[in-house]
Amino acid sequence: MASLNHSPGIIFILEELTDQPELQLFLFFLFLVIYVVTVVGNLGMILLIAIGPQLQSPMYYFLSNLSFVDLCYSSAITPKLLVNFIRSKNIISYIEYMTQLFFFCFFVASKCFMLAVMAYDHYVAICSPLLYNAIMSPRVCQSLVTGVYTIGTFISLAHTNCMVRLSFCGSNVINHYFCDIKPLLKLSCSSTYINELLVMVLGTFIIFSTTATIFISYAFILVTILHIQSAEGRSKAFSTCSSHLAAVTIFYGTIIFMYFKPPSSTSMTQEKVASVFYTTIIYMLNPLIYSLRNKDVKEVLKKIMRGTMFSRSM
Repeated sequence: MASLNHSPGIIFILEELTDQPELQLFLFFLFLVIYVVTVVGNLGMILLIAIGPQLQSPMYYFLSNLSFVDLCYSSAITPKLLVNFIRSKNIISYIEYMTQLFFFCFFVASKCFMLAVMAYDHYVAICSPLLYNAIMSPRVCQSLVTGVYTIGTFISLAHTNCMVRLSFCGSNVINHYFCDIKPLLKLSCSSTYINELLVMVLGTFIIFSTTATIFISYAFILVTILHIQSAEGRSKAFSTCSSHLAAVTIFYGTIIFMYFKPPSSTSMTQEKVASVFYTTIIYMLNPLIYSLRNKDVKEVLKKIMRGTMFSRSM
């Protein structure tokens, strides 16, 4: 394609995840299984929290919203990837690309801030347990979640609006398998300075503000835990935070590897492998982390399974 502009009629071609055709069918079924587990896990977590009487607390309200973000993010990325495994060419229209880019930015930003809000919730629960219900009232929780989605919308609109102003020329082949910002910028024949500046500024804002909230919250949590006299009390406090810490470590570790490294430090193949973990596997792991390491969630699940087995036996 000799010349492209930013009209809705542009067609892009996404590169394959692998250039080995014999792996396409295997990868299709592999990612299909990952997607099904992700949907069932996150949707199951949302339903468990909705119906479990002992899960009606701010912590689980935020966890339900985190599962919603994970479910929607996975549904915005993985189905298109599955279709591309069985197509000869990974064709995507300009409008489809911008739509997926919008939701990609929205859900990634929302997840970062949701994890930060959950860290603050843990801080209040452990450091101010007597004031917890007053501080984390339903109105405050709803305001925090609304704020998370509002910031996510602002960030995704900023990136998308700047992207649609660009003109594209030359090749229409995008060196990636999903709709990310940087691969598309490489095809632009107009200045991408504002876009790159926006990626740096908003990326720094997201990472700094959320990680600062998480680190400060856990610094106070650690000090409080060290002052707890009983071993049982310390163990209970640590178990409250362990699932969230695992989710934070996995998610931010992958983000730092993907976006905060020297451009020449990894090959495109390595980036694709890392982005597979970042775009699919993480969102499957979170419900497993929270269900397997959370006593309340496991008890609700056991009650439901016992009730189902009892009803079948009748």
